[in-house]
Amino acid sequence: MTSLPLVDPELRPLLDAWPTVTLTPESLAALRARALPLPPAPDGGVDLERHRIAGPADAPDVSLHVYRPRDTRGLLGCIYHIHGGGYVGGAAKELEFVHRPLAAALNCVIVSVDYRLAPETVFPGAIEDCYAGLVWTVTNADDLGIDVARIGVMGESAGGGLAAALALMSRDRGGPALAFQHLTYPMIDDRTGLGEPHAHAGEFIWTPHNNRFGWTALLGHEPGDDSVSPYAAAARATNLAGLPPTFIMTAALDLFVDEDITYARRLIAAGVPTELHVHPGAFHGFDLLPGAGVADRAQAMRIEALRRALR
Repeated sequence: MTSLPLVDPELRPLLDAWPTVTLTPESLAALRARALPLPPAPDGGVDLERHRIAGPADAPDVSLHVYRPRDTRGLLGCIYHIHGGGYVGGAAKELEFVHRPLAAALNCVIVSVDYRLAPETVFPGAIEDCYAGLVWTVTNADDLGIDVARIGVMGESAGGGLAAALALMSRDRGGPALAFQHLTYPMIDDRTGLGEPHAHAGEFIWTPHNNRFGWTALLGHEPGDDSVSPYAAAARATNLAGLPPTFIMTAALDLFVDEDITYARRLIAAGVPTELHVHPGAFHGFDLLPGAGVADRAQAMRIEALRRALR
C-alpha cells in the first residue's frame, strides 16, 4: 500500500525533484555529492564569517558559519544551528539560502556548525563537535554581539536529533544555559523502523532502511540495543526535566512522526513548555519547497516561534 494519495497535491513536485534513494556504503558518496534543487542565497544585508575553532580533545578543529545582520547595534539573540543529513551527510554551507534571510527577518545571529559525519566518525564525535561549538559561541558572545541569555539550539532531521541531544548534554554537564530548543522532524530514536512498519509514514525521502543505515553509521553498531546513549538518541533519556522551552514540528507522513509526538508528550509531562505541530499531507523535508501552502504555513509557524523564543 502506498501513502501517495495522502500527500498534499502541492507537495508532489518536490517528490519528483527529490526522489527517494536507498542508502548503501557504495551510494553514500553519490548522496553527499548530489545537488539538491535549492534556491540562491541573496546577501540580504547579512554578513557571513567563517571560524575554525578548537575541537574536542584529540579531535580536529570545528568549522562554524556565523551570520549577523549588517548595521545592527547591541547584543542580539542567537540561533545555534545544526544541519541535517541522516548523520551521514549535509554541510553548513548548504543552508546559506536559509540562514541569511532568517538572520535578517529575526534580527539575530545564527551560528551553524559543521560536525564530523558518520560512518567515518562514530558517536560521540558529532555531538562533541556540536558541544565544542556551543561553548565557543558562549565564550565569545561579546565579540560576536550575542546576548548569552538568548541563545537556543535549532536543527532539522539528524540536526534536530543533535540539537535535542545537545540540550541534554549541556544540562547534564552544567554547560551553557539554553533559552530554547527548536526541533524540525528531529531524528531522536534509533529504535524507529525496527519493529512493525508504520502504515503511512516513511515511504518518501527517509525510509526505514535509510534510517537503520544512518543510525548504524552513527553508533558503529546496529541500533536498538540497550547501550545507546541519550546523547546519541535523545529519546533514550529517562529524565527530560529542566530542558529549555521546546518547539517541535513534524509531518504526518514522516518516518519520525511517532517518535516526535512521543518526545513532545514526555517533555510536557516533565514540565517543559512545549509546542507541537504535525502537518498533514506532508513528508520528510516537505518545507524545502516554497509556495506549497502547507510548507508556507509551517515556515510561518517556525519563524513566529523563533521570534518569540528570541525575545
